[in-house]
Amino acid sequence: MNPRIIFRSIAIIEAVTWLGLIVGMIFKYGPADEEIGVTIFGPIHGVAFIIYVIAVVALFRRFRWGVWTTALALVAAVPPFCTVIFDAWAERTGRLDTAPAEQVPAG
Repeated sequence: MNPRIIFRSIAIIEAVTWLGLIVGMIFKYGPADEEIGVTIFGPIHGVAFIIYVIAVVALFRRFRWGVWTTALALVAAVPPFCTVIFDAWAERTGRLDTAPAEQVPAG
């Protein structure tokens, strides 16, 4: 499978689990005072977070990322939805391109 698609899928899953966790926290600390959302989405988000971090570490060489891009990818896992923002930025700037640059023959 394409590493771009794998990374994008993991980034989206991590963001969706953030949404579930936020909704769960609204129910837990809001007027409903119900913990089931956090009980369900807390562990799911934790696993998604760990998988995202593992994916970044596993794919930084494949995508030829430098230290700063890799650090930015890792930091993007902390604030809500930033994995998707990082993915869009990385796509736009060519950081998710795994093909070697085409060489133009001289002459």
